[in-house]
Amino acid sequence: MRYCLREMRLTTLLLISLLLLHVLAYAPLSDDTILNRLAQPDTADFDIHTGNLLAPILIPRVPGTEGSRKVLQHFVEFFRNSLPAWTVTFQNSTSKTPTHGDNEVPFVNLIATRDPPWAASGNVGRLNLVAHYDSKYQPEGFIGATDSAAPCAMIMHAVRAIDAALTRKWDTMQAQGSTDPDFDEQKGIQVLLLDGEEAFRSWTATDSIYGARSLAEEWEHTMHPATSIYKTFLDSIELFVLLDLLGVSEDLPIPSWQHTSHWSYVHMAEAELRLRKLNLFRSKSRTWLPEKDKKETDGFQSYVMQDDHIPFIARGVQVLHLIPARFPSVWHTINDDAEHLDIPTVEDWAFLTAVFAAEYMELEGFFEQNPASQMMSRDDDDLISKDEL
Repeated sequence: MRYCLREMRLTTLLLISLLLLHVLAYAPLSDDTILNRLAQPDTADFDIHTGNLLAPILIPRVPGTEGSRKVLQHFVEFFRNSLPAWTVTFQNSTSKTPTHGDNEVPFVNLIATRDPPWAASGNVGRLNLVAHYDSKYQPEGFIGATDSAAPCAMIMHAVRAIDAALTRKWDTMQAQGSTDPDFDEQKGIQVLLLDGEEAFRSWTATDSIYGARSLAEEWEHTMHPATSIYKTFLDSIELFVLLDLLGVSEDLPIPSWQHTSHWSYVHMAEAELRLRKLNLFRSKSRTWLPEKDKKETDGFQSYVMQDDHIPFIARGVQVLHLIPARFPSVWHTINDDAEHLDIPTVEDWAFLTAVFAAEYMELEGFFEQNPASQMMSRDDDDLISKDEL
């Protein structure tokens, strides 16, 4: 018993140390980087009819259908053409559903990963940006614009916005010889676009989150080499950031759901506050993340909200769940379509996600001047000089 208690204490200390590393391994961006260097979303990507990122997702995409395959191909082409340094893989599963009888429905999770080029996979802890891409079986023709086409597009913008800075950071580290296998520096980023979140009939433990349940179980038992820092693929997830039901103009504040990941909520809330102070948000929304100052004694709801994070958090993964406590009025109705999105809100969430990812990956100093911001600065100077004349 004495031995067991000693081991428990050592395990607890290790967990606390890792948690502190998570907290410390985060560097806010400067105002200059946010204003002049980090790419902001634009209409070319988020127009509901022609937007390069969003528009192709705004179709019915029930698992196993042609719409689902089209959207999955859209994701593949995005990474192939825009982010060729990323590794794209798939995790496949099949399952019976309450509406398909004995027929097995296929579910395909897309996994896109970018790690430091010198690092072995088992030695990399990763920030995971997550959304589901499927839409509901009923009502027929359901789009699921907030649930979750828009969150998928937000994540796509975020990772594209930081990709070049990741390259510059890692190239600089290699040139300086600072690539020792240190926990803090062996940090990668991963996108999970999950299939089968929606129930086919009504939400139960078996009729929901098909892709997430399959992936979490598989990764729990997929081992890294014995000498790796992380034992399993699941262990490699430093933080699981799940975006869902975002992109409408309604005032829908998001609580801090899990006390273990409240530190990450605080960081994102602080980033939101800075963007608002810099007048960079285009929407008319109020504060999305109001619980920045929440205390441990205030209570956390943890498992209450059912979503793709459930099989991961049940296995000990830290989760930042970005979903409002009160759902949008269009939720699970035919009105959750493109026309009911508030595009300024969608773009603001995309920008906030990019800022959070850049700060988590500690990319300050690795962004180049944004040509668009340089042009804006010149235009502003011209306006000032004309006014003065």
